[in-house]
Amino acid sequence: MANKEIISEALAAGDGIVRLAPCWVPRSFLMPGGRLKLDPRDLYALGAHRGGIDERWFSSTTKAANGPLTAADEGLSYIEFKGKKALLKEAIETVGDKFLGADVMSRYGGWNLLCKFFDNLGPIPHHLHQNDEYAARVGQKGKPEAYYFPPQYNFKDNNFPYTFMGLNPGVTKNDVRRCLEKWNEGDNGVLYLSRAYKLQPGTGWQIDAGILHAPGSLVTYEPQVNSDVFAMFQSLVEGRGVPWELLVKDVPEEHHHDLDYLIEMLDWPANTDPNFAEQRLFHPAPASCEDGYSEKWVVYSTPHYSAKELTVLPGRSVTIQDAAAYGMILTQGYGAFGKYEIETPSLIRYGQMTMDELFVTADAARNGVVIANRSETENLVMLKHFGPGNPLAPVKEMR
Repeated sequence: MANKEIISEALAAGDGIVRLAPCWVPRSFLMPGGRLKLDPRDLYALGAHRGGIDERWFSSTTKAANGPLTAADEGLSYIEFKGKKALLKEAIETVGDKFLGADVMSRYGGWNLLCKFFDNLGPIPHHLHQNDEYAARVGQKGKPEAYYFPPQYNFKDNNFPYTFMGLNPGVTKNDVRRCLEKWNEGDNGVLYLSRAYKLQPGTGWQIDAGILHAPGSLVTYEPQVNSDVFAMFQSLVEGRGVPWELLVKDVPEEHHHDLDYLIEMLDWPANTDPNFAEQRLFHPAPASCEDGYSEKWVVYSTPHYSAKELTVLPGRSVTIQDAAAYGMILTQGYGAFGKYEIETPSLIRYGQMTMDELFVTADAARNGVVIANRSETENLVMLKHFGPGNPLAPVKEMR
């Protein structure tokens, strides 16, 4: 069966909803936290030289930027239909109007969203994602991102449930320069210039491009613009050295040792904002609450992406309409979603198919999806991630 036929038949069989296979991504510079339900025997399924698997990507049309050993399809989600697979990326490139709607394809040209869970034993090094201007110089897109900490996955905090974000008011560019100059002397001290916030399950943050952040050890649901650009500004984390190459991975070669250029990638007003938390810490906002279910916006405030958490009560069946296409990952319970059986897995082997991830096309979302909770005792809970163009996503301006 050709890919075009797989895509067409999967769309028809699911009434505009397709099932997606798990997409696992390793990171060589991090230690996996072990809470993504991937079998512990498979945390290093791609080899210790590639690093542990600490991320699961959802509805992804974005190839991972993991160095020269990155597989051709690493980071890309597959549509699964009757044992056959086709890339979601190919589906949107060839029949994007059927997936996202002609209006979104005309305006945005594609899905333009990368969403993931990341799960680490400890913190990620203090880093930023370049904005559009700096990312374009290496042929990439800038990357703002958002965080939400799903309670179902955060049954333990792991080693460091705090995130350093931004820079302290009063920090100067010369302060950051001195940290970069000390890169090969062990800890370059960049965290002394920042401040850490205790992470709370059920809340989230908005981190725009150019803002330094060192995500802590909670499992994080992370909608973001579909790009994998970053620049590490911390030379040592938990006793492990961070190579200079991870600072300049997405920097033009002629600027690899240009400290002025590297510092200019920082959004200085945003990093040193004295009201940083007030502007960027988000609590869920009610979307709807009716007999049998409730929905909350857990990611909002930006035109680039948004996300909702849907809870269906035990034994209830509801019809849910949305204004745009979305990806869905189940976090608790079992039941039915349209024509599909869905269930939250307990343990997943690498390469194993699951029943917890779907993609809902624009037409199916607008027509409404019947969702049934088959449990008599447990809630059915799922996260729904939207790309740009969802007209109902609330906007909260940064003051």
